[in-house]
Amino acid sequence: MARVEKDIVVNVPLSTAYNQWTQFEEFPQFMEGVHEVRQLDEKRLQWRAEIAGKDQQWEAVIREQVPDQRIIWNSTTGAENAGMVTFDPVDPQQTRVHLEMSYDPEGAIESAGDALGFVTRRVEADLQRFKDFIEERGVATGAWRGEIENPDAPGGHTQGAGHIEGRGEDG
Repeated sequence: MARVEKDIVVNVPLSTAYNQWTQFEEFPQFMEGVHEVRQLDEKRLQWRAEIAGKDQQWEAVIREQVPDQRIIWNSTTGAENAGMVTFDPVDPQQTRVHLEMSYDPEGAIESAGDALGFVTRRVEADLQRFKDFIEERGVATGAWRGEIENPDAPGGHTQGAGHIEGRGEDG
């Protein structure tokens, strides 16, 4: 699997950056090629995006989510990918957003694009658009403050009593 790792400092408090990232259905507003992300339940996401000129769909599951710290996911169907985004305070008004992602380029076009650094540049641009999006707003469009513990860790489980805002009636 190929891997990309990038970070950016956003000029908003930690909780604002984290809260906005939990609004997965907003991703098409700042992620190039992402057409739709549907929140199926608190752990599952349905993605539709253009990858190497092809419309692709996949489902991802959130393996771990710790408010104001990190979100870890992996795909369960379709385009193979996994990753982690972490949030670290720089100061009370700045947050470092660090994104690590592994993915399996399918076919010659995706492999060539990966070799030429297209994915790395796309991730950098997506993080810059996230920065612009959240800094322009100054507040998150919603928040999910629940915790999903890593099921592979001893005693891991989902804490379903999280506070949900901005996820609509289906969230």
